[in-house]
Amino acid sequence: MRGEFESQLIQSGLTPIGLDEVGRGCLAGPVYARCVILDYVGVTRLSPADLKLIRDSKTLSAKQRGEAIAIIESVAVHCQTGSASAQEIDELGIVRATFLAMRRCLPQYLSHQHVLLIDGKLKMPDYGGPQHAIVKGDNSCFAIAAAAIHAKEARDTYMREQAEALPHWGFDQHVGYGTKSHLEALVRHGVSPLHRRSFAPISGML
Repeated sequence: MRGEFESQLIQSGLTPIGLDEVGRGCLAGPVYARCVILDYVGVTRLSPADLKLIRDSKTLSAKQRGEAIAIIESVAVHCQTGSASAQEIDELGIVRATFLAMRRCLPQYLSHQHVLLIDGKLKMPDYGGPQHAIVKGDNSCFAIAAAAIHAKEARDTYMREQAEALPHWGFDQHVGYGTKSHLEALVRHGVSPLHRRSFAPISGML
């Protein structure tokens, strides 16, 4: 049941912090992470239709994401975005860069009552507080789903803005993912400053 684990944590006196990333598998652009702390009393007062929109961001249309963000912000205590650049991804590797983005979006002051809920298999390395890595967490935890939706929208917006300065690669359409049109643009125009040089096929083009 969605939200059940979060309810158990709250009943134990803990405050869940949802964390998720977007853009890990892209060929270009930063990886984004989002941290969300929800007011769960407010969450319980949402309508079933509103709750249904706080789910896996990949199943939502752009219009639905906009609606979901408005709902999330109405019940959010804290929302913050962090990112790691394409250059940092090349230097650190995508896994370390992803956790760097997550660290950058965490609240400055955390207590022993805060518990991280991270989407995926991996816990945050070198983090001393309580945390749980939850596979497909955006399907079971409202805070993780909320973080994913926010991160997706923030990153897509950034990539669309970059397309104005770098129009040849179509970043406003594929936002950095390795689509057919993106790969064709790489062949025609080469590598842009936004591309991840450690990722194939870009690494083989340099």
